Amino acid sequence: MNTNKKFSDRFDWTLAFIMLLFCIISIIAISSAQTSGQYAANFVTKQLFWYFIGGCIISAMMYFEPDQYKKMSWYLYGAGIFLLALLLIAPGGEGQIAEPRNGAKSWFHLPVGDIQPSEFMKTFFILALARMVSKHHEKYSMRSLKTDFMLLGKIFGVLLIPLAFIMKQPDLGSALVFFAITAATVIVAGISWKIILPIAGSAAALGAGLLWMALYMQDFLQHTLGFSPYQFARIYSWLDPYSYASSDGYHLISSLNAIGSGEIFGKGFQGREVYVPENHTDFVFSVIGEEYGFIGASVVICLFFFLIFHLTKLTLQMKDPFCTYVCAGIIAMITFHVLENIGMTIQLLPITGIPLPFISYGGSSMMGNALALGLVFSMKFHHRTYMFGNHDEDEEFL
Repeated sequence: MNTNKKFSDRFDWTLAFIMLLFCIISIIAISSAQTSGQYAANFVTKQLFWYFIGGCIISAMMYFEPDQYKKMSWYLYGAGIFLLALLLIAPGGEGQIAEPRNGAKSWFHLPVGDIQPSEFMKTFFILALARMVSKHHEKYSMRSLKTDFMLLGKIFGVLLIPLAFIMKQPDLGSALVFFAITAATVIVAGISWKIILPIAGSAAALGAGLLWMALYMQDFLQHTLGFSPYQFARIYSWLDPYSYASSDGYHLISSLNAIGSGEIFGKGFQGREVYVPENHTDFVFSVIGEEYGFIGASVVICLFFFLIFHLTKLTLQMKDPFCTYVCAGIIAMITFHVLENIGMTIQLLPITGIPLPFISYGGSSMMGNALALGLVFSMKFHHRTYMFGNHDEDEEFL
């Protein structure tokens, strides 16, 4: 490697420290969630194991330089598509490898644990988008509305394939994450606002239209567009949870009661009184809100803010467009996860089954996020090599 920096200078200690804090928060929250007695399994031990696996993934990914990920991007994208396709054709009956859960066929049920391919596909999708956009700009250095429309078409072409498989499961939450990643890439890619604004306005109108149809034209959405009844139920229970208190609104009402009862300072560790199902996974924020109150919840939100701020600062330091697009996609992915998960626990957003990154229990989520942060660690670790890859440039820098 063509660099004089020591390992300690090249390693991102700040990001590693942030991850350590997330690990501590996750273990404390999941440990308290265990007291509900809903499951016999020890999820604290399992979460520590997944954090260990995530650390191994990050360590392994630091070995490769960003240019190598650029070369592998389409292969990884293809591998992700293969997993999504395999999931759809895998046996899905009771006790089978791809048995549906909550009406969605999104998981491989393996002896080592449940694996959700869409979590890995998010990072593979970011890599493919980053390579495609950077290559496009290399080919068309003189930008125009025509080249911007071409780029936009390519971006949506890369999006549509995984999106089709994910909606077939169906998994609306993951689909929304892909849209968030795409939107961030479109903005960072420098596509003209003369194109972005009309599309954004149309998308907002479409979203409002779908919401209206979900309320008043359910049959059309279900039989014509393929929406599932459970997706309608989530909309209704979001807008009026107390009318569905004994069914789909139970989760949200329990979460609101838990977080609200925490008040300012919370009830203390394992001081929970409100029962929230699945509170070690998607609703782990309700545990934090009840036991540590507004103060504890704010600390968690601030930690996510520092993570996003740190990733944004690293993005601005990147000189290679591919690295910039990758970091932008990762920031969008994590930010959307945080906003959606916390928003759904306090009724700001519909419940979509999206976990809280680095805190919710889950092997697929942890490994998927580790893949994403592994790219960031790699880019930071090899940053000088990337900026000054030849001898003349090194001399100019010195």
